[in-house]
Amino acid sequence: MADLELLIEPEQLAEALGSEELLIIDTCSADNYRTHHIPGAIYIPPAELQAGTKPAVGKIPEKKRLDALFSAAGLNADKHVVVYDDEGGGWAGRLIWTLDVLGHSKYSYLNGGLHAWLAAGLPVTTELPTTVPSNFSGEWHEDVIAEAVDVLDAIDDEDQAIWDARSPEEYRGEKVVAQRGGHIPGAVNIDWLELMDRERQLRLVDLEALQQRLNELGLTKDKTVITHCQTHHRSGLSYLAMKILGYDKIKGYHGSWSEWGNREDTPINTGNKP
Repeated sequence: MADLELLIEPEQLAEALGSEELLIIDTCSADNYRTHHIPGAIYIPPAELQAGTKPAVGKIPEKKRLDALFSAAGLNADKHVVVYDDEGGGWAGRLIWTLDVLGHSKYSYLNGGLHAWLAAGLPVTTELPTTVPSNFSGEWHEDVIAEAVDVLDAIDDEDQAIWDARSPEEYRGEKVVAQRGGHIPGAVNIDWLELMDRERQLRLVDLEALQQRLNELGLTKDKTVITHCQTHHRSGLSYLAMKILGYDKIKGYHGSWSEWGNREDTPINTGNKP
């Protein structure tokens, strides 16, 4: 199998199908997986990537639980993971962030996911793959995880920036899905939906134009950038986009707004101004 880049197209994955080095992970809806999935793809329900404990349901599960999850999928140090979803990259990005936490850096994202694969007329199946369980044990990397205290430290730090991947309505505080609405002071809002090209089967938007926009908003590569949404699901895509663009100092705030907005001691701004 030829070395795969972080961002790959359906035709590149099609050429690699059947390789023993490949582990394809599907993070689509359960219905989509049952209806049609890429041959050989192992299903990991998106909910398994989150701890599910209220109020901050999106926090990362404990290492023991993740080791068991990826062992059941057959992950080992030699496997190159290709992950895809059916929504433009949110859950796929969350899985890649999870692999970063666990220290497994051999992975690719299928650009456009299931939508692009189907549009290319490539084969799908309903057959469940035979899984050979492994004994995976990750090495925990705290440096890609942001806690609330890290976000507090970033607010007034010129060497750090915060990317809020929620909708503008959530950012401004008009749509409230926690005890309090609004945004983290200083956070820049780019809705995760703006990263998807709807005319190209939900592939990522033009990367050069995206980088220019990030630069204009102060989300530059020289800074440590913390990204979040409500549960660090949508911000899985903003994290992934920065990985693809070559950012090397990025973190996912796994508590996200479900933690920040439900605390009474966290600063909050409303309106359009960061």
